[in-house]
Amino acid sequence: MITLNYTYRIYPDAEQVELLNEWLETCRGVYNYALRELKDWISSRKCPIDRCSLESEYIISVDRPFPGYQQQQNNLPKAKKNFPKLKTVPSQVLQTTIRRLHDAWDFFRNRGYGFPRFKKYGQMKSILFPQFKVNPLTGWQIKLPKLGEVQINLHRPIPDGFVVKQVRVVKKAVGWFAVISIQSNISIPDAVPHGHFIGVDVGLNSYLATSDGFVEPGRKFFKDMHRRLKVLQRRLSKKQRRDPAPPKGAPCSSARQKRSKNYEKARLKVERLHNHIAFKRKDYQYKLAHKLCDMAETIFLEDIDFRTMARGFLGKHTVDAGFGQFRDILYYVAKQRGVYVAEVDHRGTSQTCPNCRIEVRKELSDRWHSCPECKYHLDRDIASAQEICNRGYEQLSTQGLWGKEIGCQVGLSGAFSLDKWRRAAMSNSDVGSLHHNL
Repeated sequence: MITLNYTYRIYPDAEQVELLNEWLETCRGVYNYALRELKDWISSRKCPIDRCSLESEYIISVDRPFPGYQQQQNNLPKAKKNFPKLKTVPSQVLQTTIRRLHDAWDFFRNRGYGFPRFKKYGQMKSILFPQFKVNPLTGWQIKLPKLGEVQINLHRPIPDGFVVKQVRVVKKAVGWFAVISIQSNISIPDAVPHGHFIGVDVGLNSYLATSDGFVEPGRKFFKDMHRRLKVLQRRLSKKQRRDPAPPKGAPCSSARQKRSKNYEKARLKVERLHNHIAFKRKDYQYKLAHKLCDMAETIFLEDIDFRTMARGFLGKHTVDAGFGQFRDILYYVAKQRGVYVAEVDHRGTSQTCPNCRIEVRKELSDRWHSCPECKYHLDRDIASAQEICNRGYEQLSTQGLWGKEIGCQVGLSGAFSLDKWRRAAMSNSDVGSLHHNL
């Protein structure tokens, strides 16, 4: 069974936009109310049994169970009697909102961090329609429960044999989008190592380098638009956040806006620019992933935790590059195109000579690899990519047979010739002075 997500632009009319915004705010209220129940129950169990808190105390019966997903979901029909506004939202949308909270809670319990937080006004950006009895797509329209038919730009048709399982409606500053999840019973076998092998090294100086000598120049999407973003954020900081209070004696409207109109206009400009930066980065990464799949049928990457890199003094540039997103995109594109992608150990790839495999220490400022043993000279990033490819070979081949002519090394040698693998098994004195030019 295979599941894919297709994203389309939708164009709801004014009434549908107003209804969607109301649904988002209603779901936000449901999310926050359920989270309040969960936090109150936890706080009532924090106090030691032999003493009380000096500030406040949550008193909840000992027999009251933990407000889990099933319990809070079953409370929704009762809540609709007290809050008729909940009836305007599809019931399954409210249920998925509760599910969303408990997914975040389960993540916190498993990982130990990331406790769910209350969502402020406007922070709920998507709702999920989890089930459809019939295909909601009719030509250039999509039919959603209690919303009706919405215009959709179906630029990519749904493949034959796939059925629509669920639809997520996402609100962004540039417009509304529908993420359609489609599913089919067909099974696609996983790709196996074959064809041309390459290693890929990512970095900030050059976005990536391959073992074949291809170097992709670095792209800084956020930095390129940072000057314009500073101007928009400076204008936003000077806007009045809330509407002025009505004069004395004037009737006070309960439907007072949360933010002033000028503040909201300035905030939308900032959000649109952030969306533009994210779209440019993702489009570039998809094109680059297809380019790598054109170069080789087997690709090796480093198993780096880029969240650790983002904590360093180059964290801003690391986040801007989006290496983790690029790795996920490469896996997705490679699976569609039948390209095998695997990860290897990243430790010491830039400190190892790819030709004779000895350790060659280099500082971060040293951008050129020069081996004192085998006299192998080339760019540091390309040398690191070749070492990644070497480790990929070792990972696939039989352990302990390094240097022997096994089938994987001979038949699928890729960019490296068999002579190189023979030289790797020889001593440094036998290799002699060897200089490679790419």
